[in-house]
Amino acid sequence: MSEQILVLDEGTTSTRAMLFAADGSLLGSAQAELTQHYPASGRVEHDAREIWHRTLACAREMVEKAGGADRIAAIGITNQRETVVAWDRTTGEPLSRAIVWQDRRSAQMCRELKEAGKESFVQSRTGLLLDPYFSATKMRWLLDYDEAVADAAKRGTLALGTVESWLVFKLTGGAFLSDASNASRTLLMPLGGAGFSEELCDLFGMPHGALAEVTDCAGHFGTSLPELFGAPVRICGMAGDQQAATIGQGCLSLGDTKATYGTGAFILANSGEQVPRSGHRLLGTVLYQLAGKRTYALEGSVFVAGSLVQWLRDALGVLGTAAETETLARSIPDSGGVVIVPALSGLGAPHWQADARGVIAGLSFATGRAEIARAALEAMSYQTHDLAQAFAADGAEWTGLKIDGGMSANDWMAQDIANILGLPVERPDFVETTALGAAMLAAVGAGVHATLEAASEAMRGATRMFAPDMAGDVRERRLAQWRNALGAA
Repeated sequence: MSEQILVLDEGTTSTRAMLFAADGSLLGSAQAELTQHYPASGRVEHDAREIWHRTLACAREMVEKAGGADRIAAIGITNQRETVVAWDRTTGEPLSRAIVWQDRRSAQMCRELKEAGKESFVQSRTGLLLDPYFSATKMRWLLDYDEAVADAAKRGTLALGTVESWLVFKLTGGAFLSDASNASRTLLMPLGGAGFSEELCDLFGMPHGALAEVTDCAGHFGTSLPELFGAPVRICGMAGDQQAATIGQGCLSLGDTKATYGTGAFILANSGEQVPRSGHRLLGTVLYQLAGKRTYALEGSVFVAGSLVQWLRDALGVLGTAAETETLARSIPDSGGVVIVPALSGLGAPHWQADARGVIAGLSFATGRAEIARAALEAMSYQTHDLAQAFAADGAEWTGLKIDGGMSANDWMAQDIANILGLPVERPDFVETTALGAAMLAAVGAGVHATLEAASEAMRGATRMFAPDMAGDVRERRLAQWRNALGAA
């Protein structure tokens, strides 16, 4: 049997297929951009058909590179979490555009539930807060305002799922599954429960029959239709992107902590088998589930990271390429007092201000492209520091931080995070740990590796350390500037 693993890594701005060997080495990659739809302020949508067709095209390219479907041991899937797809289980076609995790249209619904005193009830069961970020209120909005979705619900043919559910359905021709890590992001699954809860479904007015079956993160979830790749391939791994990155970083022991800097920034600390409870606006989530047994994580979610650089490049024209930020940051001694609070789609943890808007403070006639670029990178350090304080207050103080994601390839930013945290920062040479984590899960599900620990040992590569080297008074001065700007947001 071949030991090549095909990973479908479906993200916010693009979708990819990546081919891995059993030792974790990358054998090939194909990527396609996804169209971003912004129909109104605060609304972000994707075309679910486009997600499927572009993912399939990338996958076929990698199957060909592998030498055919019979050379692939398993498929692993990882995906942007909380994004909601509605489709008809009979026709297999989407009923609306997908509502992306960044979308804020259900903010009023969340406010009303908070005012009704429901947040503590929801948090105690799901580990999550009432925020438009999560899936359930997006699902409810579709039921309330999209006629095609409402009609399918009446007919009993409606499927409401996150992106991994959509991809598995299309790959298999009908399997309707959600792994526990993704299901834990919906507001509909208790952290200690086996599946979606009738009690939570009733709170959000959710038809239970429209939801998927909750499964492990590694196992046998079905096989792809033979016509897709020329022969069936087993689907053996599934996890949300941030959980997959945590696995890919080898954070398999209690207290291990990673931060992924992609479109947003997401920090997860392994909480072991104990259901995490936060008193400081962090989230409890399922890290992974194997053989019905769950490992949990404490999470802090920042909505805007790499998307800030993208906005500076595409909307303002401040940057020609994202890679310019490092050169520009190094070209000046400091940001000249410029501070960016990147609340372009509200503030996430630990603030949770859905209506907050971005701020650029400290502008003067001396401000140029370099100061703006450097301030954008510094914002990543400040947001990470805010989360470090919240984790410490919840009893999960960091002793170091593992970083990954596209932005982490920036050496200047990695060093600045270490400086502002006052902690060592570790970065793998292969920063695409989200896909690697999905490959590890699929390898375990297919029997290529016996355990997740064995897969991590075999598949993880070398790392680089960044040690803090900033004077304490400089750190405190910069953090004071950040807090002042944050107040204005």
